[in-house]
Amino acid sequence: MKLVRYGRPGKEKPGLVDGEGKLRDLSQVIADVDGDALNPRSLARLAKLKPDSLPRARGTPRIGPCVAHVGNFVAVGLNYADHAAESGMPIPAEPVLFTKAPSCIVGPNDDVVIPRGSQKTDWEVELAIVIGSRASYVNESEALSRVAGYCVCNDVSEREFQLERSGQWVKGKSAPTFGPLGPWLVTPDEIEDVQKLSMWLDVNGKRMQTGSTSTMIFSVKQLVSYISQFMILEPGDVITTGTPPGVGAGRKPQVFLKPSDVMTLGVDGLGTQEQRVVAWKEA
Repeated sequence: MKLVRYGRPGKEKPGLVDGEGKLRDLSQVIADVDGDALNPRSLARLAKLKPDSLPRARGTPRIGPCVAHVGNFVAVGLNYADHAAESGMPIPAEPVLFTKAPSCIVGPNDDVVIPRGSQKTDWEVELAIVIGSRASYVNESEALSRVAGYCVCNDVSEREFQLERSGQWVKGKSAPTFGPLGPWLVTPDEIEDVQKLSMWLDVNGKRMQTGSTSTMIFSVKQLVSYISQFMILEPGDVITTGTPPGVGAGRKPQVFLKPSDVMTLGVDGLGTQEQRVVAWKEA
C-alpha cells in the first residue's frame, strides 16, 4: 500500500494511492495516518480494502507529510562511507544518532525556509523508516517486523548551526520545514529489498546526489535494533537513515541553498519530492 495524507496544512485527510496512481480517501476508515493506524492489525485491515470502493479525492490537493503526530524523529549521521569521507570524518564504529524536532516536518512539496541568519543551508536525500510496532531491546532478526513502512526524507541541514556552533547536531537539523516527508508511506510488501534502493537529488535540475541504500554502513534492521537499545520506539516514530555523497558542504567549492533554488529528490519505489527554497521572513 501507498498511504498518503492530503489537504491544507494541519487539516490533512488520510488516503491511499491505488494501482492506477489515483488518490483515494480513507477518512471514513481511519482518522489519520498515525501510530494508531500503523499497527499490524490496522495495516492488515487496510490491505483488505478494495481501493476502487473508496471515494476519489477531489481535484489536485496538496500532499502533506505521510505520517502524522510523530513522537520521535531520530536521524542517523555518516551512514554512508563515501559521505563520511566527503565530510572529512571517520567511518563510525556504531551508528551516529541525533534527533530532528518533529515540528520541522512538512509535506514533500512544501517550501523549505532558510532559517534566520543562515549561510549554509544544505540538502540530504534519505530513506526514512516509519515504525509500526513498539520496539524496545529488539533483536536484529525481529527488527523488520516493527516497521510499518518507508518514505523519502530530505534531511535539510544548516551546517554552521550543526558543526560550528558547538554542542549537538540537533541545532542544525530542526528548523521549521527541515523535514519534508513523503509523498507516500510505502508498506514493506511493496519493497522487494530495502537495501537495494537507488536514490538521487537535484538542485535546479543539476544532479547533486546519486546513491543506493546498498552502501549503507548500518542496515535498516541494524538501525532499528540498535536504536531500540537506547529508547523505546513507538508506532508513528520516524528514523531517517543517512545520506549518500554529494551534499553541498562536501563539494569543492562548497555550495549552499539560496532563495528560489528548487530541490527535486527521490528514492526508488517511494516517490519523489520537490521543494522551492524561500528566505525567512518575520511573521
